[in-house]
Amino acid sequence: MNFLNLVVFALTGFFVCWGLIPLICRWSIGVGATNQSRQYHHTHKVAVPRLGGIALASAFLVVAVLTFIFFGETPERTWPNIALVIGSLAMFWLGLWDDLRPLGARIKLAGQILIATATYFGGIQIEVLKIPFLATAHLLGAGALFATVFWLVALTNLINLIDGIDGLAGGISFMLMCLLAFLGGELTFANLVAVGLAGALLGFLYFNFPPAKIYMGDGGAYFLGFLIGALSITHSHKGTIAAALIAPIFALALPIADVSLAILRRGLQGLPIFRPDRKHIHHHLVNFGFSRRRTVLILYAISLLFLFVALGVFWSQGRLVPIAVGFLFLIMVVSARSFGFVQDWFAMGSLMGKALELRKETRYALSLSRWLELEAERCHSVSELWANYQFVMHKLGFAKVKLALEDGERIWQARELMPDAENCHYERHEFQSDQMAIEFLVAKNLMERKVFDHLVDLAAETWMKASQKWKNLHQLPLRFDPATPVVARPGPVENPGLSPAT
Repeated sequence: MNFLNLVVFALTGFFVCWGLIPLICRWSIGVGATNQSRQYHHTHKVAVPRLGGIALASAFLVVAVLTFIFFGETPERTWPNIALVIGSLAMFWLGLWDDLRPLGARIKLAGQILIATATYFGGIQIEVLKIPFLATAHLLGAGALFATVFWLVALTNLINLIDGIDGLAGGISFMLMCLLAFLGGELTFANLVAVGLAGALLGFLYFNFPPAKIYMGDGGAYFLGFLIGALSITHSHKGTIAAALIAPIFALALPIADVSLAILRRGLQGLPIFRPDRKHIHHHLVNFGFSRRRTVLILYAISLLFLFVALGVFWSQGRLVPIAVGFLFLIMVVSARSFGFVQDWFAMGSLMGKALELRKETRYALSLSRWLELEAERCHSVSELWANYQFVMHKLGFAKVKLALEDGERIWQARELMPDAENCHYERHEFQSDQMAIEFLVAKNLMERKVFDHLVDLAAETWMKASQKWKNLHQLPLRFDPATPVVARPGPVENPGLSPAT
């Protein structure tokens, strides 16, 4: 490769992205396109623009146009490159639409499949499957369409699913772009685009590294995931089908393991597969005591190690796959033990044994959550909504719940279930929006800790969704009594199951 050309394209991507982000931040705040911490798993204290994908897609478009102008390829390769550009931008627009006006999961999945299918017919195709460390290759035939669409859609959603902490998705995507930039040894469209996007991601990380000033949003995550998948297929046309597709899998080993465990965990618990939660690897590291910045740096270090393994797999043409798999498994086991969440990773046996019971609890809790959201539309005040929430807490088996808002707090308790302080499970959740916090308590002999943590997670999210729905409907702040701040204490219990609505 010509080193000067690589530097020029990397700097082009960097300055386009870096220069656009301040403008996008100001525009996002003006149109309200910010993360207001309205999802239970969000923990940021301030509103953060979520349209960083615009800068990434713009840098990509500039780099792609320059590549077409100065490094045009043969006609048979130009059309697939055009399909790659159009498909990537289409996936970006799908995610951007969801950032501005949320779409349903089914609509997004259908859109992703449609875009991936169109890209396949544009010439980006997985046609041959070469078995690693074996000198055998198989034509996929009719299965080529399924393999291509599955690969593109899987990579698209993988990057989106790991975008849970500042700088993580951007940093891992930067490493993947560096890998893809050097999979080939000549100046091609795929290599130059990867170099340009690596520069753009550095410009983006300048603003996205903890504490983040901007997010890439679904638009940026969909765009990067799709582009990584498409570029890896493009490299596979050079006779390295196995290595070119397997190398990114090894580089993404950490997020793939994290997402796989999350899907398995949610499936066993009866939760929607793509439901966000606070049980990812980065959440464990934060709970372990690391700052957000140190957490991201730790994950960068592990991912960088996996990147070197991916390079080894590529250079060996897949012959080192068995050794690499064993090495990665060893790294994950050691990392899990070192950071204190090995028990959560490898407790699937006991979790599966209690899965049926937990799924019943989950279905019941989700039904109550949907009921409370509907009740939020009929409640005339936050106090009335709180009274309905007490019913939900009673049905879920909690002994005491305290809700704190800006103007005071309310406490509900089922007195016959009240344990002493030493024999209870306790959990507190703070919501950065509306200066809101909620506390839960139950006797240890009435509920196992894992069940308690699971129900607390659902109960806190239930209140957040219902209260935000009430707030959006009435366009009023979440206060018990905006005119007269009060702090209520539990009064005498008139109902054996519930204390009076306070």
